[in-house]
Parts: sequence; structure tokens; C-alpha cells
Amino acid sequence: MTHDAPPDDALSTPEPALHRGVGDRLNWLRAGVLGANDGIVSVAGIVLGVIGATTDRGVLFTAGSAGLVAGALSMAVGEYVSVSTQKDTQTALLALERRELAEMPEQELEELAAIYQAKGIPADLAHQVAVALTEKDALRAHAEAELNMDPDEVVKPWQAAWASMLSFTVGALLPLLAALLIPAPAQVAATVVAVLVALAITGAVSARLGGANAQRAVLRTVAGGAVAMAVTYFIGSLVGTAV
Repeated sequence: MTHDAPPDDALSTPEPALHRGVGDRLNWLRAGVLGANDGIVSVAGIVLGVIGATTDRGVLFTAGSAGLVAGALSMAVGEYVSVSTQKDTQTALLALERRELAEMPEQELEELAAIYQAKGIPADLAHQVAVALTEKDALRAHAEAELNMDPDEVVKPWQAAWASMLSFTVGALLPLLAALLIPAPAQVAATVVAVLVALAITGAVSARLGGANAQRAVLRTVAGGAVAMAVTYFIGSLVGTAV
């Protein structure tokens, strides 16, 4: 039994304009959300630890600012290194596919047809699909079928690094400013409340980006931040008393 070749539109399955570049956007959004969350928790821990040890606002400003700068730079470097490794892997895989397509096109065509056949498409139709996609854009066809990768969406290390650094800074400013601007009697409580609200927001956003359960993500993020603040405040109190 033979099958009529599917129309080009069905073979190419072009992405809607709204979805093009979505992987690129998710890359820096993910880095941004994680950076903000780390900035909030890290600097909240520092400032509450300092408050537990001393009431000197100069010390609080110095420690909080140092934590903000060091954390932002650390996040940027870490994200750049991590995403660069991912980019190197993607680039190498795409280069290998290009070489194989140039050196052994027939074998690559058979491999692509076998992939579609393994997904349940009849052998003759799978071959027609493979031929049509190869004629349209061989590299894209193989990258998507074999590597689950869009060749136009290779990750960008500098984009992720800047997003991570800037979001860490914004997140870190919240507990630092709350601790510096609010008078001593309400200083700790106000800082804790501001941090927990901010963590609930970042938890909800990260869950939405990943398609996960928002309530579970918010509870996990808030609980982790609360524990971190409690521990650092307790240690700061112990150190301050001992000194």
C-alpha cells in the first residue's frame, strides 16, 4: 500500500511566530529567576546574621554590600561557565551532524527515516517524510529528531550571565534596604516579611516557567528561605554574644 506524500506544511511543522525563540527567552528568564532568588536568600542571611550580632548600621551596610557584589559576580561567572559548557556541547553536536550529512547523506537519510518509523509511522511514509524534511532543511530535521534541539536556539552564555547578575542584584537589594531603612524595633520582622513575600513571588514565577505546581514551589522556596534566615540570625546572635 502506498501513501500520498503529505503537504509541505505538514512536514515542516513550522513553529508559530509566538513560539520562535521561546528557548532563548526561557534561558535568560530561568537565569533571572534563579539569580533573584539567590540574591534574596543570600543577602537576607547576611544582614540578619549581622543584625543578630550587632546594631551597628555601618557594619550592616558594609557586610550587606560586600555580599551583594560578591554574590552578583559569582552568579554571573558561574552562569557563564555553565552555559558556555552547554553551548560548546550543542555546537559540537551540530558540527558533527553537518559533517555526517556532507559525508554520508544516504546513511543519514536512512537514520532519519528509521527514527520516524520507530515512532509508529509506516516505513514507506517515514521514508517520504525523511526525504521531504531533508530537502527542506537537512540539519534542522536531524537536530530536532536526533538531538531534540533547535539549531537556531543555541544558548547564549553572556545573556544568561547578565540576567543572573542583574537579577541577583535586584533580589539582594530588597533585604539590604529593608534592614537599613527600617528602624531597629521592627527591623528583623519587616526584613523577614519582605523576604518571604519576595521568595513566594520568585517561587511562583519559577513554577510557571517550568510548568510545575505553583503551591508546592512557593512553599519549598519560602520554607528554605525561612530556615536560612533563622539559622544565620541565630548564629549571628551567638557570635555577637560571644564577642
